Amino acid sequence: MEARSDLTNAKARTSTKVTRKQPFETVVAVHGATVLRVCRAVLGAVDADDAWSETFLSAMRAYPELPADANIEAWLVTIAHRKAIDATRAKLRRAIPTDILPETAAGPATEQDPDLVAALDRLPPKQKQAVTYHYLGGLPYAQVAGILGGSADAARRSAADGIAALRRTYSNSTSDAITSLTAKGGVSR
Repeated sequence: MEARSDLTNAKARTSTKVTRKQPFETVVAVHGATVLRVCRAVLGAVDADDAWSETFLSAMRAYPELPADANIEAWLVTIAHRKAIDATRAKLRRAIPTDILPETAAGPATEQDPDLVAALDRLPPKQKQAVTYHYLGGLPYAQVAGILGGSADAARRSAADGIAALRRTYSNSTSDAITSLTAKGGVSR
C-alpha cells in the first residue's frame, strides 16, 4: 500500500507544475501503465509491448531537453501515438507469405475483455484514437485534438461517437465495461 501511495504522490508531482524534473525512472513508473494501455488499444496486445519500449527509449533520449513544466503524460502519449503509427506502417510494408499459415498470437491480457477489444477495433480510426487517448490515456480533449489534428470540439465529437458506437455494438451482458471506461480516472473534459 505504501508503494502505491508513493506512485500516487509521484504522479501528483509530475502532473502539477514542477520546477525540478523527476528522475526518468519515476516517469516510467508513474506513466508506464497509461502508455501501455494506449499502445494496446491502438495496436493490439501483440505489438503493444514493442511500441511501449520504443516510446520510452525515445522519451529517454529526449527527456533532458524537455521543459520542467511540460505535461509529461501528454508528451508520452504523443510519442506512443507516433510509435503506433510507425508500427502500423511497418506492418503494412511487411511481406505476407501465402503458402504458410500465419502464427496465432497470444490472446489479450486476462484483464481485457476480448469482445470489448474487438468492438474497439471495429471503430473508425479517428473514433478509436479519440476514445483511446481520452478515456484510456487520460488526456483532455484539447491535447487529443493536438495529436489527431483538428479542434477540441472535433475530438470530443469523435470520442462521443466512438462511445455511442461501442454502446450499440458491444453486446456483452456486462456492458459495465464501457461505463467504467468512460468513468476511468476522472478525466477532465
